[in-house]
Amino acid sequence: MRIVLETPALAADVCGVNSENLVLVEQAFDVLIDAPGDGFAVHGPSTGQRKAIDVLKTLVVEAQAGKSPDAASVRAAIIFAKKGDGFNAKDGFHVPRARRLISPRTPAQKTYLNLLKGADADLVFGVGPAGTGKTFLAVCYGATLLAARKIDKLIIARPAVEAGERLGFLPGALEEKIDPYMLPVWDALDVALGQEMVLKRRAEGRIEVAPLAFMRGRTLSHAFVIMDEAQNATTGQMQMVLTRLGEGSRMVVTGDPSQSDLPNGQLSGLSHALGVLDGVRGCAVSRFTQKDVVRHPLVARIVAAYENAGRPG
Repeated sequence: MRIVLETPALAADVCGVNSENLVLVEQAFDVLIDAPGDGFAVHGPSTGQRKAIDVLKTLVVEAQAGKSPDAASVRAAIIFAKKGDGFNAKDGFHVPRARRLISPRTPAQKTYLNLLKGADADLVFGVGPAGTGKTFLAVCYGATLLAARKIDKLIIARPAVEAGERLGFLPGALEEKIDPYMLPVWDALDVALGQEMVLKRRAEGRIEVAPLAFMRGRTLSHAFVIMDEAQNATTGQMQMVLTRLGEGSRMVVTGDPSQSDLPNGQLSGLSHALGVLDGVRGCAVSRFTQKDVVRHPLVARIVAAYENAGRPG
């Protein structure tokens, strides 16, 4: 089976350094891939050929969109192909910085992005283990809306409780105390907008990153609101934040109910909200598992090992 490229220059992007992308595809489907320059020829079992072709087509789409496929992109395309799920550029979105394409790397991410981009739910929960892209995708998408002036503000809040630490015990002024909790958020914003633009929008008050308590008493209108690490919110805090939504706003709540740092077995507001709001119109839930971890491949195995260790023998 063959793929012929309209633009042969795309072949180099798809192949990767030393053809490492093609090697991953060959290993996944027990095929051999030739790259004569104007496309690709796949040899091997017919089922493997078809799935390998599906992966190559996905990588070509990413290359055409300006994103040079890397090993993570290839592994994601392989997952989609094995599940018989397709991918195209419409499943992702472009962030303003360098017109980079952000695309889903697992079927769960694809579902999550469809909810974020859709109009059916103004409150979306992204629930699952660390490393599944919940926060990164939400922040990048919100930054894209801000850059396109579809919202007035991007607001990201986190409970200031992690691993037994509280803000009052940390040195420095309030901003210095907050920043260590917000590093994943700043990283995602830098990817989407670039550091200079982030600083500019923050100075204008169009990007707010703050502890959860700063949401009390406010009405958040024409904003994209992200409540991150929501498993560390109490039930009262969760209700307070969810009722801040104003006209023209949407909210994304992310977290992992199994990783709450609340003291003394206190009920997580995230777990409580998922039960209370089940079936409520305008609310939607996207669930991730350890199979959706998109960091280093070892992270997924670590998550799985800890999950298994917590189960009774």
